[in-house]
Amino acid sequence: GAGARGPLPLPCLLLLLLPAAGAEPELRFRPPAEAPVRLFTEPELARYDGHQEGQPIYLAVKGVVFDVTSGKEFYGKGAPYNALVGKDSTRGVAKMSLDPADLTHDTTGLTEEELKSLDDIFNNVYKAKYPIVGYTSRRILNEDGSPNLDFKPEDQPHFSIKDEF
Repeated sequence: GAGARGPLPLPCLLLLLLPAAGAEPELRFRPPAEAPVRLFTEPELARYDGHQEGQPIYLAVKGVVFDVTSGKEFYGKGAPYNALVGKDSTRGVAKMSLDPADLTHDTTGLTEEELKSLDDIFNNVYKAKYPIVGYTSRRILNEDGSPNLDFKPEDQPHFSIKDEF
């Protein structure tokens, strides 16, 4: 028969690369470039606040959810910036503030300078160091819950995790 010679046929190889059963099977047939956009509601995001051993740690800035697990010493339980994780902390990042009142997506009333600082940190820290795992529902959906047609996933052209190791 044809199946016996040479390397494994491609479908078998793909199966070896797949995570254990229970992972989303529909992702199996998508080309890697089409990585699905994962939507996080607030309660979902709150589960990734660094308090569960072995769970990833997520932080959202400007509606973009970053996996900051590799920065555990900054974002993990008891770490200096743990207050920022498990939520969209855009305002806190802009103001360099850990005040609970600032740990919100709301940027109303921020100064020019704070907004510029926000963009700098967003691009040069978060996008440069941490992989994007999804987006907050606020970033992907309109107020009425319908999909926001203007939504564009962020590119990560300067992403390099090398300085973590």
